[in-house]
Amino acid sequence: MELKQNRTFPAEAVRKSSFGTAVLRDLSRNKLIYVMLIPVVLYYAVFHYAPMYGVQIAFKNFSPGDGIWGSPWVGIEHFQEFFSSFYFGRIVKNTLLLSFYEVLFAFPAPIILALLLNEVRHSSFKRVVQSITYMPHFISVVVIVGMMVDFLSTDGFVNNILEWAGMEAIPFLREASWFRTIFVGSEVWQSVGWGSIVYLAAMSNIDPSLYEAARVDGAGRWKQTLNITLPGIMPTVVIFFILRMGSIMSVGTEKVLLMYNPSTYATADVIGTFIYRKGILEASFSYSAAVGLFNSIINFTLLVLTNTVAKKLGDTKLW
Repeated sequence: MELKQNRTFPAEAVRKSSFGTAVLRDLSRNKLIYVMLIPVVLYYAVFHYAPMYGVQIAFKNFSPGDGIWGSPWVGIEHFQEFFSSFYFGRIVKNTLLLSFYEVLFAFPAPIILALLLNEVRHSSFKRVVQSITYMPHFISVVVIVGMMVDFLSTDGFVNNILEWAGMEAIPFLREASWFRTIFVGSEVWQSVGWGSIVYLAAMSNIDPSLYEAARVDGAGRWKQTLNITLPGIMPTVVIFFILRMGSIMSVGTEKVLLMYNPSTYATADVIGTFIYRKGILEASFSYSAAVGLFNSIINFTLLVLTNTVAKKLGDTKLW
């Protein structure tokens, strides 16, 4: 009688086989989705991951003629120069203050607008308000700054009203004390409507029966907002707050470049504009790369810390 030989397969091989089969099955089942994903992967690979190769020039005395490999290593010399420079304290302070004011005013503004729009029962009025508040998002930064120059210049619309009221004209764009107010105010105006879309979508997913039960219990609109609407959108708020903290050191450089001038450097000069001047205007490529790397490390650290805190305080997190 021929005996059958029992074969045993290592558990690791079985797991690898099942994993590979599952991957192939998923690729076959969702091939159209993966095809659509290819341009996104290529974009990030070419424009985000490939440039990381050049980060090493932050630790070299880079010269375009010598190339990255031919340039000599200098270690952390550029970082030491930046930390000991006169500009370090000023640009870090200005960057943090502008970001703090944006978080304080620009971050909650879309949430408040969404809560107000959610209470509007007249659909036509609601659509008009949404259209008006969404519109600034589609205006380019150059046009926004041009409008501010026209309105806030010494012979602009605002100063004409002040002079008509018997007050003196204010050089808004040449006084450092006004820069942060103008910058953050324009940021709120430009982003409040567009930012509210996500929160309105989150509110639409809240179970309507919760509001019906609250009305039966005698809860007014204010209590419904506090006890139902806000808790319902809180996961979305937390996610956006984590993402915002991950870019705390990256203030809108383009707008600052268009708005500032030597008379407002004291409050307007930020890390992004400093990198622009050093890297583009002065061709200090290694020095500007070191400053940019410092900026990215701080942003990444804050992102991880904020996500960790959010994970400990609740269930909402990025990873």
